[in-house]
Amino acid sequence: MGQDAGQWKDSLEYVTVTDIGRRRANNQDNFAVVLASDLDDWQQVGHMFLVADGMGAHAAGELASQLVAENLPHLYRKHSSDSAPEALYRALVETNDEVHRRGQANIEFNNMGTTVSALLLLPQGALVAQVGDSRVYRLRNKHLEQMTFDHSLVWEMRASGQLDDDHLLSDAIPKNVITRSIGPYSHVQPDFEGPFAVEKDDLFLICSDGLTGQISDGELAVILSSLPMRAAGSLLRNLVNVRGGQDNITLVVVKATADPVVTNRDEFEPIRIGANVGQAPVSVTVWVGLGIAMLGGLAALVFEQAILSGVLLVGTVLGAVGLALWRVKNRHRAVTIPQGQRMGKAPYAIADAEDLVGEVRAMIADVFRISKNGAAEGWHNTEGDGRRYISKATQHAKNGEGAEALEQLRRAVEFLNTEWNDSRGKGSSDSSIDL
Repeated sequence: MGQDAGQWKDSLEYVTVTDIGRRRANNQDNFAVVLASDLDDWQQVGHMFLVADGMGAHAAGELASQLVAENLPHLYRKHSSDSAPEALYRALVETNDEVHRRGQANIEFNNMGTTVSALLLLPQGALVAQVGDSRVYRLRNKHLEQMTFDHSLVWEMRASGQLDDDHLLSDAIPKNVITRSIGPYSHVQPDFEGPFAVEKDDLFLICSDGLTGQISDGELAVILSSLPMRAAGSLLRNLVNVRGGQDNITLVVVKATADPVVTNRDEFEPIRIGANVGQAPVSVTVWVGLGIAMLGGLAALVFEQAILSGVLLVGTVLGAVGLALWRVKNRHRAVTIPQGQRMGKAPYAIADAEDLVGEVRAMIADVFRISKNGAAEGWHNTEGDGRRYISKATQHAKNGEGAEALEQLRRAVEFLNTEWNDSRGKGSSDSSIDL
């Protein structure tokens, strides 16, 4: 299992961010990045990126998400002789089995579970698997698309036509009630989306709901399309925290920059599902019955019981013909996903970054309000440097300089987050950003 990012530096960039937030005692999120070890490995299994958001008391959620982050990539590779969707499906089922088993074995871990959103970058394109309400987005030319369906009560009710934005219950139903997860039950039903052709400079975001609960899709589109990846990841983390940091925050940002990660449909075989599935098995009882009939017919012939022998032998022949016809009818046929066709119904939400200045103005106003509240609560220097960055951001926005305004806003938010941590005596060990 390869992890040498150096050989992919000309075709792939990624940043990972995880943070405990401000309200949680521990970080129940986990993530994994597993890159192909070489070009042959790339052709076989591609690159995998995933985020898992755990649920459960007594550190059970943390264990559940850790098991997914550790086991899913390994099990996916174990089934590499299958097609990528089949291998990933089997890996998800086996991972669910393990998390469920661990949950049943220890009363403190009972009903523990986790979401998982996984992205595979393959020669055929991007393939997404989803269980829960973490998300995968794709940003292309300032156009942000949510490529996963939230397995939440609100989304399920909307999809079934039971709820819309004007419904009386639309704001009353908790947004964090999820309908599918890894672990609590002995079975799991993942969704699959793709494969989507990957174009140069396509950017993918895999994240837990600790991010999307505090950051709108419009803000995501603006930040991801206007800042370098590392700066964008830092701003997203800090902005969630200055807005209250209600949950753990984890995100993986991935950018395709060149071949072979960029999809070239002339250089690969399409995905074939079921190519390794064997013929449907025939019951041993059927084989034994045919054998007995044939032997009985031959024995009857020896003892000059012509009628009985004929009945048994004709029955044997008819049974064999019927069995052959049944096997032909029920033989498995591999399904090929043609170019341009895919599984799933994505995108499920769309946002654009065209109104850069407008989005930045709204974020500046929000951060200014937070800064004022922070000063009232005794944060050290929000009236000084923090306000200076906000003023610069405001001036750039007035001049229509959206990218420059966003950079100053990033500095203001970073400063405010540091001030909050200092005022609470917190260090920086609760978060990490890796490139």
